[in-house]
Amino acid sequence: MTAFKPRDPDFEARVRDSFARQTMMNTIGAEIVELAPGVCTLGMGYRRDLCQQHGYLHAGVTTTLADSAAGYAAFSLFPAGSSVLTAEFKINLLAPAAGERFLARGRVEKSGRTLTVVRSEVFAVDKDGVERSIALMLATMMCLADTADS
Repeated sequence: MTAFKPRDPDFEARVRDSFARQTMMNTIGAEIVELAPGVCTLGMGYRRDLCQQHGYLHAGVTTTLADSAAGYAAFSLFPAGSSVLTAEFKINLLAPAAGERFLARGRVEKSGRTLTVVRSEVFAVDKDGVERSIALMLATMMCLADTADS
C-alpha cells in the first residue's frame, strides 16, 4: 500500500470533528476504530433494529458504513478548509451481513486534487473475532474546497 502524506497536518482532528457531526453515524452507533492518512476503519455492533426481515444487517446500513469509511479515508488527505462529498460508488454485497460486530475499512487507491478513488470493504465479525468479508465498494470522493461545513 502506498503511504500517503496528508495535506493538512491537523487532518485527524478535522476528520473526527466532521464524523461527530454526522448524525447518521450516531444513529447506527458507528465509531472510528482506525484513522491514518488515506485510511479509515469504522465499527459498529449488531443491532436488531437495523436489520432486514431475515435478521441480517440491512444492506443500506452496510452501504452507509462502507461509504462513510471511504469518505473519511479520502477526507484525511484533503486540505484544511475543504469538505468531502461522495460522487459515486459501486457496492458488491458478497454475503449476508450476519455477525456480532461490523467493520468497514476504507483505503485510498488514488488521491487526486478534486477526485479521489477509494476502496472500502465491510466485514462481519463473529463472537470469536473471526472476520468475514460481506461487502466491497469502489467509490469516488470529491474534494469541495473552502467550505465551512466538512
